[in-house]
Amino acid sequence: MAIEQKLMRAARRILRPLVRIMLRNGIPSDALTELVRKTYVDVADEEFAIEGKRQTLSRISVITGLNRKEVSRLRAMPPLDRSDEVWWNRAAHVLASWLRDEAFLDRKGDPLDLPFTSSDDKPSFTELVRKHSGDMRPRSVADELLRMGAIEDVDGHLRMTSRGYVPAAEPERIIDILGVDTSEFMETIDHNLQAEGEDTLVQLKVLSDNVPAEYLKEFNALSARMSRNVLEELSRWLSERDKGRDSSSDDERVVLGLGIYQINRPARKAAEKTSPDGEE
Repeated sequence: MAIEQKLMRAARRILRPLVRIMLRNGIPSDALTELVRKTYVDVADEEFAIEGKRQTLSRISVITGLNRKEVSRLRAMPPLDRSDEVWWNRAAHVLASWLRDEAFLDRKGDPLDLPFTSSDDKPSFTELVRKHSGDMRPRSVADELLRMGAIEDVDGHLRMTSRGYVPAAEPERIIDILGVDTSEFMETIDHNLQAEGEDTLVQLKVLSDNVPAEYLKEFNALSARMSRNVLEELSRWLSERDKGRDSSSDDERVVLGLGIYQINRPARKAAEKTSPDGEE
């Protein structure tokens, strides 16, 4: 099968859960179509220029298949708002730093209950945010994490309730994460399509498609526990090497991370596993 056909089949698989979410939230097909066209123009404009030459409407038109008038219209639309990505990454960074920075841990290595501010040298939530989240306002971060249930107010001190930023009760934040995490996973695949040998990134999955349903809860508990252990160990490793946002060093910086997700879905019956043309 040609690479173009394989890509279209992959795109269809990607789109099915996305379209399901769109339909459930009342978003019509023309809105997604417009977004796809806009994204084609943005990516062509930003990433597919000929080296040494300014990107032109004609060039974008040729590689996207859209006419010049349409390219001009879409190019003039506002760019993608990346505030959700910034918030998600920084909020997660604050909680991860609380778990690994010794200044905010007790003698057992557990996160301290923090006052919002402190008049002496004792650690505070304000100090935590300023140290590990750049220019985000400490009060805004605290209010959001309280609303999400990731922290709680206990006798005037902020206590972590979740060892990681997982806004399970907030659909708006889950949708933010849908865009951020899914795009990061696809960036990894895109990298591996172009990389060779040791330059490829980890892209692994463990899966069994015929497990009795009675083991579902046991698997979720086991995999969640093992995943937290791996991520906390990596979090400590990253903390030891993180230069901080206020560092004056001009060395090259990269974003490093590892994502893990659980898979739960009904098993397909044998007759459903093969498509009409005999392919999986």
